Amino acid sequence: MRPIRIRIRQSARVYATSLSLIFAAVCVNLASSQTATPAVQGPAIITLQEAIHRAQANEPVFAAAVAQSKSSALDRSIAKSALLPSVIYHNQVLYTQPNGLLNQAGQGAGAQPSPRFIANNAVREYASQGVVNETIGLKSLAAVRQADATAAQNAAELEVARRGLVTAVVSLYYGTFASDAKLTVAQRSANEAASFTDLTQKREQAREVAHADVVKAQLQQQQRQRDLSDASVAAEKMHLELATLLFPNPLTPYTLQAPESVAPLASLADVETAAARSNPELKSALAALQASNADVLAARAAYLPDLGLNFTYGIDAPQFAAKGPDGVHNLGYSASVTLDIPVWDWLATDHRVRQSEIRRDAVRVALTATQRQFIAHLQETYSEAKAAQDQLKSLDDSVQTAEESLRLTKLRYANGEATALEVVDAETSLMQVEDARADGMVRNQTAIANLKTLTGEL
Repeated sequence: MRPIRIRIRQSARVYATSLSLIFAAVCVNLASSQTATPAVQGPAIITLQEAIHRAQANEPVFAAAVAQSKSSALDRSIAKSALLPSVIYHNQVLYTQPNGLLNQAGQGAGAQPSPRFIANNAVREYASQGVVNETIGLKSLAAVRQADATAAQNAAELEVARRGLVTAVVSLYYGTFASDAKLTVAQRSANEAASFTDLTQKREQAREVAHADVVKAQLQQQQRQRDLSDASVAAEKMHLELATLLFPNPLTPYTLQAPESVAPLASLADVETAAARSNPELKSALAALQASNADVLAARAAYLPDLGLNFTYGIDAPQFAAKGPDGVHNLGYSASVTLDIPVWDWLATDHRVRQSEIRRDAVRVALTATQRQFIAHLQETYSEAKAAQDQLKSLDDSVQTAEESLRLTKLRYANGEATALEVVDAETSLMQVEDARADGMVRNQTAIANLKTLTGEL
């Protein structure tokens, strides 16, 4: 029994020591947590430029356009490398079963076994050679032109994708501001309706108005509560839709920086000049036409011969050595020039040329259509921006007029000179013109941003 008691005492001491260490560690952690001041980080403040930058990093269609543009730039390098000589270092060891006879075809004076395969030169053959090949033809030049045009087209398409993404971000960005403004209007209208309901109930208790005024005010209050709920849901949807483009987690909290005041519009002539200078749709259409011309050139290149040049330096001998028996030189070079002249291919080349010309004609039609669409779209965008900017002052005046109308109507109602229906109509009119002003501000900001996108400023 004594050894067991000793073990129990020792275990108790170890357990007590462990508890003391754990207690000390907990005390240290509590002290550090009390002394440390945690950093409170609020929601991110997003500007329009930052929203565009974040969307470019998260949008898959734009990422695909970037990858296509980079890949076509590498295609240009690949096509140009085809114009330059290729160099390889060729090494080979060949063994062929002998046929039992001797021949004098080998190097040196002595006879050597004959291989069974007549295509091989010796039973043992060693090749270690540097080989330089070059092919000169019109088809390679046409391939370079086509790769250049395709790279230019993909670069223009990348700019088209970027501007399309910018347009989407701008619409969501200012649409979120509009939804927040409408939510504020709905909240104010709900408070206004609740205040009017309270006023009618007090006047009914004072026997100044009929119960019908209370019923009308309550109906209006209930409708304003529904409007507030709808505005809250709409604002949340807009925030989530924009957050999907900006953050890996759409539930990330953020706030948008208030937009700056809009500068006056430039003249239509200046806008047309800037837009024509940096329009990616036109650049893409022109690059597509250049690619089609290169395709026609490549098809016509099949009518002409290709010149092939070859230079080989190294060893191709029965011994892997610079010199063979009797001092024979194994190390040497060979050169060849090949000219393949096309004669007859059953009109296949002629048909390929016709196909490429047909496709080129279709691309020309697409180019003229792009030019017409650009002119019309630019005119529409400029007219939209001008109309939206001109209507802002009118919308501000309408809000001021509606506010004054509501104030006067309430005073008349308090004096018994107006009905509850007139107050409700005045409140509804104010809410409608405030929503219209929010939409007008978004319309103006979006139109200006779209115009800047067309001119390459955004």
